[in-house]
Amino acid sequence: MEQILNFQTYSNALKKNKLLGLRCAGCSTITCPPKMTCQACAKTDLSVVEMSGTGKIVTFTTTYVAPMGREVEAPYVIVMVELDEGPWIAGNLSGIDPVEADMRLIDRRVRLGHKVFPGDRYSSGEAARPLFSLLH
Repeated sequence: MEQILNFQTYSNALKKNKLLGLRCAGCSTITCPPKMTCQACAKTDLSVVEMSGTGKIVTFTTTYVAPMGREVEAPYVIVMVELDEGPWIAGNLSGIDPVEADMRLIDRRVRLGHKVFPGDRYSSGEAARPLFSLLH
């Protein structure tokens, strides 16, 4: 089975601040990041959709020890965002002092951006990851 939205295409879209997902023809659920099947019903009849990139923070964590070869500066905040279209995705949060991150972040509205990370010995090379910023 051919994957309709592979990671490279997803990453290239993120580099243009475009967030792509997959809409299921069976149940209309949007899956993001891309997978081979619908995350709700496991059907494979999927089509690529572009999402708004806006949503709200549902939870977060502050990372004080960065993974080897991934981040240069720790600490940093990782958020789980419920997108307006439904899926939840994780990404870094910019524009906030990680030491000051607290429960007031929950339910705050955010907008998608991106950050490109170099490859490491565990990856297939450079890739973009979601980077969110707070909406005021």
